[in-house]
Amino acid sequence: MLTENGIFVGGGGEGYGVPQELLLKYGNRHGLIAGATGTGKTVTLQVLAEGFSSAGVPVFLADVKGDLAGLAMPGVADGKLHEAFAKRAATIGFELAYRDFPVTFWDMFGEQGHPVRTTVSEMGPLLLSRLMDLSEAQEGVLNIAFRLADEEALPLLDLKDLQAMLVFIGQNAAEIGLRYGNVAPATIGAIQRQLLVLENQGGARLFGEPALDLADLMATAPDGRGRVNILAADKLMASPRLYATFLLWLLSELFEELPEVGDPEKPRLVFFFDEAHLLFDDAPKALISKVEQVARLIRSKGVGVYFITQNPTDVPDTVLGQLGNRVQHALRAFTARDQRDLRRAAENYRANPRFDTELAIKEVGTGEAVTSFLQAKGAPGMVERTLVRPPMSRLGPITAAERDLILRASPLAAKYDRTIDRDSAYERLAARAAQGARETGAAVEAEVGAREFSNARRYGGAAAAKPAKPAKPAARASRSDSIAEAFGKSFARQLGTRTGQAVVRGVLGGLFKSR
Repeated sequence: MLTENGIFVGGGGEGYGVPQELLLKYGNRHGLIAGATGTGKTVTLQVLAEGFSSAGVPVFLADVKGDLAGLAMPGVADGKLHEAFAKRAATIGFELAYRDFPVTFWDMFGEQGHPVRTTVSEMGPLLLSRLMDLSEAQEGVLNIAFRLADEEALPLLDLKDLQAMLVFIGQNAAEIGLRYGNVAPATIGAIQRQLLVLENQGGARLFGEPALDLADLMATAPDGRGRVNILAADKLMASPRLYATFLLWLLSELFEELPEVGDPEKPRLVFFFDEAHLLFDDAPKALISKVEQVARLIRSKGVGVYFITQNPTDVPDTVLGQLGNRVQHALRAFTARDQRDLRRAAENYRANPRFDTELAIKEVGTGEAVTSFLQAKGAPGMVERTLVRPPMSRLGPITAAERDLILRASPLAAKYDRTIDRDSAYERLAARAAQGARETGAAVEAEVGAREFSNARRYGGAAAAKPAKPAKPAARASRSDSIAEAFGKSFARQLGTRTGQAVVRGVLGGLFKSR
């Protein structure tokens, strides 16, 4: 599996080229695994994950179909599948020895792995706007919410914090508008509706604490092998925008938090982005620029990013140009567009005089690929037809009992499996609202008492018979009041005290009109 300098990917017998390896020194130069459905992309991903783990490099990957969980179990040394694997191993000169790999399971929904969470503030307004498909005006209001949260010391940890923050802005739109620009109630209502949609899709489970610690993704097993972090994404794929935004957030966090290391002898972490087209579909220009920036610069942090998709054209050229290690499985050319895409895919490789690259991409069978890996000094290798080696771990899913056994033995269970709900924006705004209500009540009682005392002095004993005038409402907060004080006097009637859902109902049902 490991050669002297890299990972053995595959080789060939008669009619195939020289053995192919991915040099660990250039493992952080990113890569691409492409090919039509059913051509072997998942097996190639599994093979690379095994190789990096064996070299002591932690791996993060999303299990879209549920069959990459087999990395946690050794392959089966009998049956027809074993016969096919043994035959291929003999053909390419690979010693097939089945073994398992150290796996950590993660799941945003907390069902098939440890819950994986981040906070609203860590996600940031740009990615949240992408996640909720907000307009430019709505994104501007979201930026105001984040800015005010910082200024008012209101931590945004989960969705109810953000919902309460938007109510805060709506109640004080006039004062806030003087500082940051107009804040329309309809705009806030639209954002709240999108938050409800996100919550209904399960997005509320993504936000909260304990937040994911990047160090736990970059851990190694006691035997020195890199841990394989597998995100259960079969259910998550029902919300593709949530899936893509979460993985992009994780890449951004790695980019921002990790120190520069230059070009290490092997990567510090390898990140596999399956169904990569979901990241770029209908993405705004600002988001594409961010992905390009991360792809270009994160390699100096020692992180390799590998995109897995059906067609190389799913990845923008600005990003595709950063991917030096490539495995191209078969592409089908049934239409004129398919033929153009096939031609473009072939043009991305350094030609081999022994065969026509375009024809080879169309002809390779399942488990075969056209490959090109970076060689000495980072130069792209000549394209070769390659038989991908068989995996050593199990090909396919594992049972629920096997997964449960791995989860119970995980050292991270105590850290992530229990949710923490600490003091944050929702609780602090609720406390301010309660304090404002108490102050308002005290002011009313004081004014009534003062009137009664005045009447008693003026009318003597007859004061009790003279009806007291109704107390005037408490004066509206002056402009000299802080935003928080003004909010406290009016927010009490709008903010629920039990759940974030009550906040949203108050906003959408009474305070703001629907579009």
